[in-house]
Amino acid sequence: MQRLALFDLDNTLIDLDAAFRVWIVEFADQHRLPHGATDWLVSLDRDGLPHREEFFAKVRGEFGLPEPVDVLWGAYRRRMPHLVRCRTEVLNGLVRLRGAGWKVGIVTNGTADNQLGKIQRTGLIDVVDAYALSGLEGVRKPERGLFEIAARRCGASLEEGGWMVGDRLDADITGGRAAGLRTIWINRDGSASEHKEADHVVTDVVRAMEILRES
Repeated sequence: MQRLALFDLDNTLIDLDAAFRVWIVEFADQHRLPHGATDWLVSLDRDGLPHREEFFAKVRGEFGLPEPVDVLWGAYRRRMPHLVRCRTEVLNGLVRLRGAGWKVGIVTNGTADNQLGKIQRTGLIDVVDAYALSGLEGVRKPERGLFEIAARRCGASLEEGGWMVGDRLDADITGGRAAGLRTIWINRDGSASEHKEADHVVTDVVRAMEILRES
């Protein structure tokens, strides 16, 4: 099997949930939302769902905001790349993988401006070989096409195998396996010790990188 490692972005390489909590406080303050609004926003988020356009439609209706949905969503996309962080140990882990001969790519769903901004501002762009963004390519995980694009840009081929690492069972694990890749599920809250489709289950991406190097 070739040394190809593809990684999801949000809540895999970066902690989107932590950045979202910071954004919620900023948003509530900016729009002078009533007491309890932050808890309502967290509940609505449901770990990144519903889709952000739907999310902001619900937010606008709940609080009677005057800004159109596209304006609220656009402001969110511009702000989030400034709030997300990639831990030093994650960046260093990717550097070590590449130093050991691995080709490393990012495969992520999401709008191009938001996701590319995150990759650039966190420094991830300097420590990976390639990336494939659904907002640029017109195809989304779990469809095979997005994995194929990332692999090709890494100078690799899905036919020769590799690994997919991510936190979403449907998009990353099921999609990765269907694309012919071995998989590592980032089960962030440790709610389940195993999953029949994943080759490995860990709670942190750094441990996933260790497994790759050991393999």
